[in-house]
Amino acid sequence: MKNVFKLGITALMALLLIVGCSSNDTGANDGSDTGDTADSLKVVTTYSILYDMVQEVGGDRVDVYSIVPIGQDPHEYDPLPEDVKQTADADMVFYNGLNLEEGNGWFDRLLETTDKDGDDSSVYVLSEGVEPKYLTTEGQENEQDPHAWLNIENGIKYVENARDMLIKEDPEGESYYTENADKYIEELRKLHDEAIERFEGLPDERKAFVTSEGAFKYFADAYGLNGEYIWEINTEDEGTPDQMKRITDIVKEQNIPALFVETSVDPRSMEALADETGKEIKGNLFTDSLGEAGEDGDTYYKMMEWNFDTIYDGVKE
Repeated sequence: MKNVFKLGITALMALLLIVGCSSNDTGANDGSDTGDTADSLKVVTTYSILYDMVQEVGGDRVDVYSIVPIGQDPHEYDPLPEDVKQTADADMVFYNGLNLEEGNGWFDRLLETTDKDGDDSSVYVLSEGVEPKYLTTEGQENEQDPHAWLNIENGIKYVENARDMLIKEDPEGESYYTENADKYIEELRKLHDEAIERFEGLPDERKAFVTSEGAFKYFADAYGLNGEYIWEINTEDEGTPDQMKRITDIVKEQNIPALFVETSVDPRSMEALADETGKEIKGNLFTDSLGEAGEDGDTYYKMMEWNFDTIYDGVKE
């Protein structure tokens, strides 16, 4: 964390020119590229969850590239030369908003570097229309919590936005995008409804859990749970003595039944909490990143399904 955006605008533009002259490859960033198709829209997303949503809706009519590699943190990132090239060449750029990509200013600087800042009509925020939650840490109360996609109702809004934004850019594909979105939304809504019913059946004392980052506010509210955390957002210091004392007291006082660690964070703070409280880490959860292709949680649907199963199995014991 707390990386510095190491390459200035001039240096990035120079690298962009070098990449452009040396290769015509639009290769994947850690596999998140569908391959170049001459007639398809060139789309860039900031991280893997948005990549999957846009790919589900866009299908064969889009060529999608995801900037932040799977398993890395989209809050704070240092773009690579290929990220700059892909963004500069993109017909559309999708980002989450809600304070996600603002950690070290990497996304704003990338847009500035590629002349897509300001009122550029090719840049779209997929969380448009989502009702935000806010951080509660002292001094951060006016900052939005970005993890809206962890409530599938919000994820559906992202999908609807992707559909409408793709239609705006490619009106000839309206029926295709609409059909894909409708099918995808039906699958997501069924998963959402099943999760609500499942968690409703738990006794109240089994409805609490702890994660490293406080990313599960939207999730907990949607599915009737109580999500506690060590630190509130990944742009903070992580696992400080004050944070550890606060969460240790909460776990002991409330007898919280389960601890979980996210796939994109350092597990050492959670391991220390487990040692201090005698509670078991019941599994890994997906928050800011999908799983690797071909592995658990490698799509938005599968990561949410994994989270539902893992949390339910962890708290019910």
